[in-house]
Amino acid sequence: MNRHTDALTAIYPLLAGLSPEARALIEKEGRAMDVPAGTRIFDEHQPCGGFPFVLEGQVKVAKSSANGRELPLYRVHAGETCVISSACLLGHIDYNAHAVAETPARLLVLPTSLFDRLLSEPAFRQFVFSLFAERVAELMQLVEAIAFQRLDQRLAALLLGHGQTLHTTHQQLADELGSVREIVSRLLKSFAEQGLVALGRNQIDILDPAGLRALAAERK
Repeated sequence: MNRHTDALTAIYPLLAGLSPEARALIEKEGRAMDVPAGTRIFDEHQPCGGFPFVLEGQVKVAKSSANGRELPLYRVHAGETCVISSACLLGHIDYNAHAVAETPARLLVLPTSLFDRLLSEPAFRQFVFSLFAERVAELMQLVEAIAFQRLDQRLAALLLGHGQTLHTTHQQLADELGSVREIVSRLLKSFAEQGLVALGRNQIDILDPAGLRALAAERK
């Protein structure tokens, strides 16, 4: 029974073209992991421990500064992959970010030696580099937002798309934006004074989503 490869190809259809030999290697050497929410999956400056497939759950990849501030880079869901892991394995370098399970997650981790061997498989190589390209494009969008978009615009965009009420803290929003709580709190207070939101304890009610969208789209 090919539990590992059957689960992989169901969630990652690009891998359906793997040879029987490659599927057998994944079945033999792939390591299934169930991790609780909050688990640190890898950390900065650690050697790369293998190539992870996310079968269930959500993993956040983030970069930390020396003063403890954190900037989320991207999230990995089932069917996606981690470009930091790919880059570390391809370049034979240590991790330069960290990953945390935001929900209970199930992973299948391929050891480094198997990742290297599988790169000779066209289906696996296409999978790695196509998802690598997608992640790099996402990271370029993040760099563009940080470099060229005002923080109030980024905050307005962050508040949208979660329904009428967000259950979150000012610190959590600051972490998402790579900013500090005091600045985010001042911006939220300004939004409330403009009638865009109403602030409560660990709660933000969206009163004027059209106004937030207009602010997020402003060009100056």
